[in-house]
Amino acid sequence: MDVELQMLKHLARDAQPTVALVDEYCAEYRDIFKEVRNYECLKYLHLGIISPIKRKSLPEIAKVVSINSAQSLHHFIANSDWSVNELKSRRLKKIKRALNGEGITLVIDETGDRKKGKKTDYVARQYLGSIGKIDNGIVSVNAYGVYGNITFPLSVKVFKPKGTLKEGDKYKTKIELAAEIITELINEGFNIKLVLADSLYGESSEFIRKLNEYELAYVVAIRNNHGVWLPANQGVRANKWCKFERTFSNQKSEIRYIREIVYGKRRAITYWEITTDPETMPENSTSFIMTNLQGNLKKTLGDLYGLRTWVEYGFRQCKQELGWTDYRFTNFKDIERWWEIIFCVYTMISLNSPAFLALHQSHQRATEVQENNSGNFSNHTQWNHQGGWKNTLNNLRLIVQPLLLFWLIYPWVNVLPNPDLLLGFNHLISAMNQFKPFFSSA
Repeated sequence: MDVELQMLKHLARDAQPTVALVDEYCAEYRDIFKEVRNYECLKYLHLGIISPIKRKSLPEIAKVVSINSAQSLHHFIANSDWSVNELKSRRLKKIKRALNGEGITLVIDETGDRKKGKKTDYVARQYLGSIGKIDNGIVSVNAYGVYGNITFPLSVKVFKPKGTLKEGDKYKTKIELAAEIITELINEGFNIKLVLADSLYGESSEFIRKLNEYELAYVVAIRNNHGVWLPANQGVRANKWCKFERTFSNQKSEIRYIREIVYGKRRAITYWEITTDPETMPENSTSFIMTNLQGNLKKTLGDLYGLRTWVEYGFRQCKQELGWTDYRFTNFKDIERWWEIIFCVYTMISLNSPAFLALHQSHQRATEVQENNSGNFSNHTQWNHQGGWKNTLNNLRLIVQPLLLFWLIYPWVNVLPNPDLLLGFNHLISAMNQFKPFFSSA
């Protein structure tokens, strides 16, 4: 509807359009935001976060999306009326609908990031995985799903050290937070086929009990000095090393070696050791893992556990590319909102990947969409033809690039009018809006 007519009739105005790719994705969240300005801020944040700017602070995002002041974005996160839990619930429903009942691999891991000062909620001296030592920072327990070669975010819970608890807070260990996340995802209806976790969780009997309670298969890490109590008449034996072909997410493969370590009698839980070359041990580091999978699973087990390391790399890309730690808030309520928006952007990229395209569309329809997009856009010299998460992010950046460039030079067009340039940009942006999002249900 025309803006002037809306004003005369005292109707709420429509949100300003951005790029069809972002508009279509964010449309499902529209009713969560009562004010149209807040909904526009959500879309501007999506644009700014996927843009190639190095630092995703609100002032830098405001510049790239042509907002005069970052104050409106700050107000959207810190003061506006919307529920982070409702946004998370809607995002999880979107992911579950896209998965269409398919099983996923769930990865539980924690991440810690350095933060200076003592003003930020739940910041304390603790072990930070990002730097590999104890320092001042904030830690969260994260859950990510893996389908095909694509990761997607599910849930995050902040770890609250005892010295930082506020009134009403209850201290919970990282193990308890991870168990809560698994329970919530089960209740949401996700089809979890396998759980992967590192040694913090692998050596926790509480965590293993929770997995067994839900009858979930798992492959978890244990430290190489891990000990098991055995009866006096039982011992430990390591079977022979077996060669297997480790297949990576890019479908390349390398030779690895694996052997089973039996503690006493064989039981439901099995211990394995994986290395690149048993002849160079112990200089060449090995991975010790524990699993409840049974049978002749040497290759399968090696590939499955390899996903955990790959997902850590994928999350590192998320942190580097999407600005996980670029917030300037001290109140955790605001930080939690920022993290959820990052997860929304992360989800948009994941759902736009070819792996998800094939899930909720027929093969013929998927082929048509890929051919349509390829025919119009893939001739760009920087277009990525592979199907990984980073490749998808690169292509989405190319799609939003014309609008971001137009906003950048528009002040000069006002000073030095150039109708031909404006018309050319209009045609180019219109062409970008013809890009068919992979997550579209149309």
